[in-house]
Amino acid sequence: MSKYTGIPFRHDVVGSFLRPQAIHDARRAFEAGTLTAEELRAIEDREIKALVEKEKANGLQAVTDGEFRRTYWHLDFLELLQGVEHVKAEAWSVAFKGHQPKAATIEITDKIGFGDHPFVKDFEYLKSVAGDTVAKMTIPSPSMLHLICCVRAENYTPIERYANEDDLYRDIALAYQEAIKAFYAAGCRYLQLDDTSWGEFCDLEKRKDYAARGLDLNVIAQKYVDMINLALEAKPEDMTITMHICRGNFRSTWFSSGGYETVAEVLFGGCNIDGFFLEYDSDRAGGFKPLAHIKDQQVVLGLVSSKLPELEKFEDIEARVNEAALYVPKEQLCLSPQCGFASTEEGNLLTEEEQWAKIRMIKEYAEKIW
Repeated sequence: MSKYTGIPFRHDVVGSFLRPQAIHDARRAFEAGTLTAEELRAIEDREIKALVEKEKANGLQAVTDGEFRRTYWHLDFLELLQGVEHVKAEAWSVAFKGHQPKAATIEITDKIGFGDHPFVKDFEYLKSVAGDTVAKMTIPSPSMLHLICCVRAENYTPIERYANEDDLYRDIALAYQEAIKAFYAAGCRYLQLDDTSWGEFCDLEKRKDYAARGLDLNVIAQKYVDMINLALEAKPEDMTITMHICRGNFRSTWFSSGGYETVAEVLFGGCNIDGFFLEYDSDRAGGFKPLAHIKDQQVVLGLVSSKLPELEKFEDIEARVNEAALYVPKEQLCLSPQCGFASTEEGNLLTEEEQWAKIRMIKEYAEKIW
C-alpha cells in the first residue's frame, strides 16, 4: 500500500452528478436515431467541460466527468469488457425500496479481458479539461462482474473455460490489472472502484436468501478480496486507488441494509486498497465500531446524503466524525456524500443547486473539523 498522498481529499466526492437536461435530450435523440454518435459525444464533451468548471468553482480538489456518458454506474463499463455481453432482462438484479431501474443485465460469454476499452478515451477527455486539477476516474469494482453474473443470477451456468471458478476470479483480476495500467498510462492517478457487493453482504436478510441457495458469502467475500488484491498488484506507487461502498442509490432509494460487522475483518483488514468511501448517512449503515479493523487506509465518511436536499447540521456531522475517530485516527478520516448524485442517468430527487449546496457544505464542514 502506498504512502498517503493527500488523495482522497479531506472533502471529496464519490463521482456521479445530476445530468443536465441537454444530456437527457441528446440521449433520447440518439436512441430515436435523430442524433449521430459523433453529435452525442460532442454534446457530452461540452456538458462535461461545463461540469468540471462547476466542480472547481464549488471547491472540489478532484473532478470527475459526472458519469455523464453512462446510463448505469456499472453496466456500461462491464459490458464493454471482452467476454461480457449486455442482456435484456425482465427485472433488475436487485429490488430497490421504491422506484426500479430500467431492467438490464450482463452475461459472461468468453474469456474476460480489458482490451481497447473506450472508457480510457473518456478519461483522456476528462483529464484534458481538468487542467491542473486532479482528474478522478470511477469504474465498477472487479467483484461487481462476478456478483451480477454468478451470485445474483439464479440460473448461472459457467462457460467451459470457467468450470473452475478460480479461473474466472483470476481472469477478472488480470483484466483489471490491464485497466489500471491503461488508465495510469492515460494520466490517471486517482482511480475509484465502486462496489455494492459489500453493502449487500452486510444485509442479514440477503445473507439468509443466498445461504438458502447454497452460497457461502464468507467464502465469496474472501475470494473477492483476493481478486481485488491481485488486481491491485498492477498499481504504481504514485497512483491512489480507493473503493466506494454503498447499499444502493437509485432515485433516492436503496436496496440493502445492515452494518459493516459481517465484512469488516476480511475487507477492512485484508483489502490492499488505499482508501474506503463508506456509506454512513443513515442508521441502515450501522455504527463505527467495525472501523477498528481499518489498517492505514484513509476512510472517507459518507455522512452527507446525496438522496435528500436538506443540508445536514454541522454539529451532527462533527459529532459523528469525532465518534468515528474513536476507532480510526482523525487524520485518516475525510468527508463526502454517501454516494453519487446520479448512479444512473435518472438521478436522485434533488435539484442541481441543492446538489452543489451539498458540495459547498462538505467543504465548509471539513475545513472546520480538520
